[in-house]
Amino acid sequence: MVTIRPLELLAPAKNREFGIAAVNHGADAVYIGAAGFSARAAAGNEVGEIEKLAAYAHFYRAKIYIALNTILFDHELDDVQKLIRQLWDAGADALIIQDLGILELDLPPIPLFASTQLDNRSVSRVRFLESAGFERVILAREMSLKAIEDIRQNTTVDLEAFVHGALCAGYSGCCYFSAAIGKRSANRGECGQPCRLPWTLSNGSGHVLEKDRFLLSLKDMNRSDYLHDLVLTGITSFKIEGRLKDIAYVKNITAYYRKKLDAVMTGSSGYRAASSGTTKLFFKPDPLKTFNRGETDYFLLGRKGDIHSPDTPKSMGEQIGCVDHMDLRYFTLKAGHDLYNGDGLCFMDRSGKLRGFLVNRTDQDKIFPAGYPDLKKSGLFPGAVMYRNHDHHFQKKLSTNSSERKIALDLTFFETQKGFILQGVDEDGNTAKTVIEMEKIEAKDEGGALTTLKKQLGRMGDSRFYLRRFSASSKPYFILTKELNRIRRECLETLTQKRQADYSRKSAKPRPDIEQVPEKYLDFTANVSNQKAVEFYQKRGVKIIDPAFELNRPGLGTVVMTLRHCVLKAQGQCRRDVKTRLEMWQDPLFLENKTGRFLLLFDCSICEMRIRIV
Repeated sequence: MVTIRPLELLAPAKNREFGIAAVNHGADAVYIGAAGFSARAAAGNEVGEIEKLAAYAHFYRAKIYIALNTILFDHELDDVQKLIRQLWDAGADALIIQDLGILELDLPPIPLFASTQLDNRSVSRVRFLESAGFERVILAREMSLKAIEDIRQNTTVDLEAFVHGALCAGYSGCCYFSAAIGKRSANRGECGQPCRLPWTLSNGSGHVLEKDRFLLSLKDMNRSDYLHDLVLTGITSFKIEGRLKDIAYVKNITAYYRKKLDAVMTGSSGYRAASSGTTKLFFKPDPLKTFNRGETDYFLLGRKGDIHSPDTPKSMGEQIGCVDHMDLRYFTLKAGHDLYNGDGLCFMDRSGKLRGFLVNRTDQDKIFPAGYPDLKKSGLFPGAVMYRNHDHHFQKKLSTNSSERKIALDLTFFETQKGFILQGVDEDGNTAKTVIEMEKIEAKDEGGALTTLKKQLGRMGDSRFYLRRFSASSKPYFILTKELNRIRRECLETLTQKRQADYSRKSAKPRPDIEQVPEKYLDFTANVSNQKAVEFYQKRGVKIIDPAFELNRPGLGTVVMTLRHCVLKAQGQCRRDVKTRLEMWQDPLFLENKTGRFLLLFDCSICEMRIRIV
């Protein structure tokens, strides 16, 4: 017997509106933050809003996961315990957590997923989390296909991987940079994004190697061409980053990956979507049309190509051409264009500064920017590479009804002794029957009666169903149109109620017996910030546990960020590649801006860079 594996497209949601949009554009599951304890503090939601979203998603058998992925303090644990129970009662399907102290609380039977904030990048780590009772592990973004495959072969827990969106420069859960320079902890959902700031790179002699550049700002992840490879390594959930992105991004990127994942399932046997329904799009998804810093597969196939965006941390969008000619109020491009009034354009001026403007109007090949009576003062120059970071027509399409998602329905109309029955069976096997008891009057126009029957019963209107098949096992009779409409409405209403009532959540599996760990000492990077987390580790044999960075800030010499990204590699000075190092690139090297000065350390044996407080 062939096992059919469900593949899940997991989309972000800032709030209920965004979550419904994600479901409508093809998401099999949505992750959303609860108020107060989410790694995106600005994207929290009240329980009532989550309950409404869950009811909507469950109609399509899509799931709702709650991101409660911050470390917690002792005074918060009682409130968190109450919140988790409220979320379970509201219909949440699983909880994404970072703080292992949660496993020591009195929890409802809600499945637990290990957040990527738990630094999940080795076989031993994933085994440990599986032994603790997690039912899914969200892997570190930096992992290669080979590393993912190694984990799959040595564990049985469900594996989730990021496939699209913004990238943190450092390993998730191991970054204290924001907390060190601004007391805004990433592990508390308050990251100030120091990796998106400009930095000056200098050596020990004070020689400036790069000045005011975005040396830690990475491009965005795009693994849409490698979904099948990820499936083959054992990934079953494909995650889109973006709980702080706008709704156009959620619609566009969810729809884009829905089409990509469907293509994988169409071309391979043994897979199915993890939820129900068919999504119809009224636009063509394009990841370059919404927020985009450039694209990288980010170490999936090893270290290759540029992964950082040193010129700007902002969205550049799609490249549309190079400036050919400039006049006082307009310019032309070397190639044709499809620009319209209201489009947003941007470019790097000669000094390397990002500039931009809106298109006021176009006249054939001439493009007239808004707000510049003299283009010479705009910073634009012949040869400048022009990008469109706001496509007005595309955004307008997404601001309206850009998709619909409906459940397949088979209708059968047949005759009984006293009248007729309309039976509906949806794609998940839910059944509804509606009865008409009436005197049977044979139709004078049998062809017309049959046409009317199919037409009236097949009208799905604004319902969340579409007619897949219709059959009639009755000879044509004359039936009033209003009666046909009535039984169709009743059938659809009954099916809707059944789908909503019959959704079955999976409860958490029994937790395995506690296993001892080899580590007897944990430093601050274990992120232990409450007594319950201490108890969790003590039960597993750990003797000495340092408090989290947020409770007891370590001093000079502390490594505040560990990265796979390397400024030496980015500058063409990789010590594995360059045989003879120039003196200016000798250690020590420093990053500096108004927030402070930090030492760079390079471990070339494992291709890692570290940032240390000095």
